[in-house]
Parts: sequence; C-alpha cells; structure tokens
Amino acid sequence: MIRAGVIFKHIISFSLLATQCCTSASAQDPLRFQNEIDKLVAGDSSVKMKKLILFTGSSSIRLWTSLKSDYPNHNVINRGFGGSEMSDLIYFADKLIIPYHPKQIFIYEGDNDLAKEKTPDEVLMQSRQLLELIRKKLPSKVQVYFISVKPSLLRWTLKEKYEEYNQKLAFWCSQNKNVFFIDVWTPMLEPDEMVRKDLFVEDGLHMNAIGYNIWKEVIGVYMKKGLAVSNYLEHK
Repeated sequence: MIRAGVIFKHIISFSLLATQCCTSASAQDPLRFQNEIDKLVAGDSSVKMKKLILFTGSSSIRLWTSLKSDYPNHNVINRGFGGSEMSDLIYFADKLIIPYHPKQIFIYEGDNDLAKEKTPDEVLMQSRQLLELIRKKLPSKVQVYFISVKPSLLRWTLKEKYEEYNQKLAFWCSQNKNVFFIDVWTPMLEPDEMVRKDLFVEDGLHMNAIGYNIWKEVIGVYMKKGLAVSNYLEHK
C-alpha cells in the first residue's frame, strides 16, 4: 500500500517541474529594491559575525523593529526589505544572506507572491532555488527556517491558497536536511479558525506588537532549542 506522504511527494515534484518554466516570467524587477538594499548593507562593517542569526524576507521581517530586543541573548540581524517576493530574495541573496555566514537563517517570503497571483507551486519552486543557492555557498550544517505565510485581515480571502502553500512548504521542508518549517499561521487564529483581529495595524496586513509577540514566542523556541520537527503536517 502506497503511503499518502509518498503520493504527496510525487505530486509536489510533478507540480514543481511543471511550473519551473513560468516562475521567472511572473517575477518583478528586483532592481526596484536596489536603493533599500544598499542602505541595509551600508553598515555591515560593524556587524558581529560570530554565531549570527539572520532574519530576512518581506515587510513582516523589515517592520520587526524589536527583533534584537526580543532576543537579547542571541546575535540577531534583520535584513528584511518591504514588499519583496521570493524571487527578489534570490536575486539579493549574495548581499543579504551569504556574506554574513549565519548559523541560522529565518526566511519570510510568499505572502506578497501569493497575493500577486503566483501559485503555491511557483513560490515553492523559488523556495527550492533559494535553498540551492544557500547550500552552494554556505556550509550544509547551516540551519534554514522557512516561516509559514501568516493569516491577515486584508488577505483573508486568500485563506485556502495560503493554507495550500503552507502545507506544501511544510512537507518540502521535512524532506530536506537542516531545513525547517515554522508555523505562525495557526497561533494567529481564533479557536474557530478565523484570523485574530487584534494582531494588526490599521492596514489589516502588517502586525502590531501583539502579533509580533506571537512570532517572538513561536520562533524563539526554535532559536533556543534548535528544534527540527514541525507538528504542522500532523494536524492537516
């Protein structure tokens, strides 16, 4: 009897191959972020590289202004850039990830991609491309954490699409060594599985301090214990 996980693995592989040719066509010009990237890395000479933990991705990372104070016992650095998509992070990885030689990399992308009509498989393919780049240029022992896309009031109509991506991302991460999935989707929901309204600023997309406190607690567990196992798939 064929296990469901095996079937799911083949479905993902087929879907990724089918969408590989169209992924680059759906990407925006990454150079729209050039000035922001230049400002981010301008002070790199003062960055302490020892046991560095790097956070990168779109505005949910960029706006995490309390990141360093949230993890005072860790050497963390924020290299998020607002409005970015996975393809943008791939383009700028040589500036935002590789030079720092981090021991852990926390990535939040996919939110903007899915909202701009990319399919879950397209975003997953680009996640794979980003991981391949990291593995090529950094030691294989470096831990890479993909943070699930979050629910939000503004994009709640995309709930099913976001859940599909999270499920596929979780499974894909489980198939790769030193690659982990972090579920921030579930703890941001009410018991009836509707998105919590008290976690966001006025735009209904970006988080307030309450929302970031949830992220702090969830992600902090992985930072402190280096957990390698996600229970997300077990509940889906």
